This record gives sequence, C-alpha cells and structure tokens, in this order.
Amino acid sequence: MDETEFWEIVDSTREAAEGDPEDHAELLVDRLLQLDPDAVLDFARHFESRYNRAYRWDLWGAAYVLLGGASDDAFDFFRCWLIGQGREVFEGALHDPDSLAESLREFDEEVDGDGEELGYAADEAYEELTGAVAADLGIPPAPAEPEGAPVNFEDAGVLTQLYPRLAERFGVAP
Repeated sequence: MDETEFWEIVDSTREAAEGDPEDHAELLVDRLLQLDPDAVLDFARHFESRYNRAYRWDLWGAAYVLLGGASDDAFDFFRCWLIGQGREVFEGALHDPDSLAESLREFDEEVDGDGEELGYAADEAYEELTGAVAADLGIPPAPAEPEGAPVNFEDAGVLTQLYPRLAERFGVAP
C-alpha cells in the first residue's frame, strides 16, 4: 500500500461517516477487512508513522487551545483524530498548527478531537482477519519526548501569541 492509497482509505471512510470519529473508526475497520493482512499491516505502518510524526510540542499546544486542555492521553487521541481528518489537514497542521483554525470548518468539542478508536482500527482488522495480534510493524518508535521546544500550556498569553487564530476562534482557557 502506498501513501496515496492510505489517504484514500482515510478520506473515503471519514466522508462516509460524515465526520463522526466513532462511525469513522467502524467504517475504517470494515474497509480494512476487505484487504489482505499484509495490506492491513501496511496501513498500520502508514498510520503509526504519521502518529509519531505528530508527536510535537507545537501541535500539542494547538490541541490544548482547540480542546480547552489536553492531557497526555487526550493528545494521543487528538493525533489519531488529526490523521483521520485527511492528508491536507494533517500536513497543514504539521506545517502550521495554528492553521487548524481555518482548516477545520466545523468543530464540535463533544465529538471532534478524539480519535482513539481510529488508532485501533488496523489492529482490530488484522486480528479479525488472522486471529492473531499484529507483530511489530518494524518502524522506528516514537521519540521519548515530543519534538521541538516545550510550550507552557498554563500561560494564556503564550498560547495566544503562538496560536492567534486558534485563540481567536476557540478562546484560551485561563
């Protein structure tokens, strides 16, 4: 599976789910079940490598503003959700995290921002296809700490300065 096919699967299942992250995860599993186990592992490698790429302080700060706070787990689930938004939104956020203010046309804090189930879709499909747990994907592990300079999440002024468009649209918790 190449990168284009990976993103096509992500996009088509998100569109079919009309953006609902839980429905998206279910449809993604269903779509992956149509593939052979090796292709599912390829999908998992693509997903995991993007998940690791998004382990960055500047993106965590954007998630913090967008979600009104973001614990370790919340940021993990946010990264899965961000991948689920498709290539354009994902790559745009990596290039400029504040661009999420424009690229996310609608954002419902009750539903959006948490793609935990998307992160398990390939594992679930692989196990259903083979009856076995997926082996190591053979990609480098995530770094121990996020990439880049740490962001002071407790300083509303810093967050407003770093993410002016997100702060204007979503506000910054004091």
